[in-house]
Amino acid sequence: MPEGDTVLQTATRLHEALAGQVLTRSDLRVPRFATADLSGRTVLDVTARGKHLLTRIEGGLTLHSHLRMDGAWRVYAPDERWRGGPGHQIRAILANEEHIAVGYRLPVLELLRTSEEDRAVGHLGPDLLGPDWDPGPALDRLLAAPERSLGEALLDQRNLAGIGNVYKCELCFLARVTPWLPVGALPDGALPRLVTLAERLLNANRDRPTRTTTITSELRTPPSPPSPPNATPAQSAPATTPARAPARPRARPPVRVQERLYVYGRARRPCLRCGTPIRLADQDDRPTYWCPGCQSGPTP
Repeated sequence: MPEGDTVLQTATRLHEALAGQVLTRSDLRVPRFATADLSGRTVLDVTARGKHLLTRIEGGLTLHSHLRMDGAWRVYAPDERWRGGPGHQIRAILANEEHIAVGYRLPVLELLRTSEEDRAVGHLGPDLLGPDWDPGPALDRLLAAPERSLGEALLDQRNLAGIGNVYKCELCFLARVTPWLPVGALPDGALPRLVTLAERLLNANRDRPTRTTTITSELRTPPSPPSPPNATPAQSAPATTPARAPARPRARPPVRVQERLYVYGRARRPCLRCGTPIRLADQDDRPTYWCPGCQSGPTP
């Protein structure tokens, strides 16, 4: 699921493939921009702003895209087979002599003047992965609606940009409160710590191929082999000789299994901290995971 860290990784791949190169092909497969031809223009840079992608192109143009739930950009060599999905899901193609960038299932794709980028991203709060990250305005925006549930407030990109549903669930777990707890009901000092942790987690994952939020490992004890059936004394043994008890299987040591996420995607599995089964419910039409043993606050 694209969130701030994975969008930044996508921007980095696109920048490395396109920046400084002249476009030899462009194809925007959305009705409004279907006739736009960017061929012959140089790509200046590709940058992420929260969960938005801005591809800046010579001549004062910016191609703005958003991945939402399942959009993706893939980069291929000229002779490489495209594997991002069927052809009817392609929304954009940008190519130069060395690379081809293909945008699949992009729910947002628009061409605008670079000077007007604020129309697309001006509403966003401080970017957790941006060079100008400032927690102060993010805290002010979160506290402006103390009655709002924490989960909804964290997902609102106008408060702080970059958190998606995975980080929402993980951050609430780490704060030991449910996503339905109102922001104003958090204990003193909890919200600044949560915002600081959000920035640390996203930065820790900005270069990782697989998102990880855990700092511990789950201990699992593998099942022991079945006990052998009770032995029957040999017929030739004296009647007074007692039968030897079957050997008891030796206990197996626990195996440490690394779990990358505490609660997200782990419904009905044991909590890594307390063993309580993880619960799942919808919050604002998004699957939301929490541990009823570790997290306090209201639940559905």
